[in-house]
Amino acid sequence: QVQLVESGGGLVQPGGSLRLSCAASGRIFSIYTVGWYRQAPGKQRELVADITTAGTTHYADSVKGRFTISRDNAKNTVYLQMNSLKLEDTAFYYCNVPASTRNELGISWGQGTQVTVSS
Repeated sequence: QVQLVESGGGLVQPGGSLRLSCAASGRIFSIYTVGWYRQAPGKQRELVADITTAGTTHYADSVKGRFTISRDNAKNTVYLQMNSLKLEDTAFYYCNVPASTRNELGISWGQGTQVTVSS
């Protein structure tokens, strides 16, 4: 079963940057669209950005122009470069494939990586 491991989170001041990484135990990122999601306390998990196998990217309006998603198929890793971080970016961040693929392949959520933006 494919496992996902997120890393790179931490405490950063507003305006700062972080780069998140997500490593997969199997070669799913070269086959499927993959996204970064986040869940803030008391809120539902939301899609932040995703990237297709063709390299097309999509971003939530709240992060457009500040976050960049990229993928390294050879390393089975997806990245999220986060710049100009805001207080409202504070959340646990997760990577995964779309729900339909997730259900089909039985892929669970990883443990996530915590991002805290605070002055």
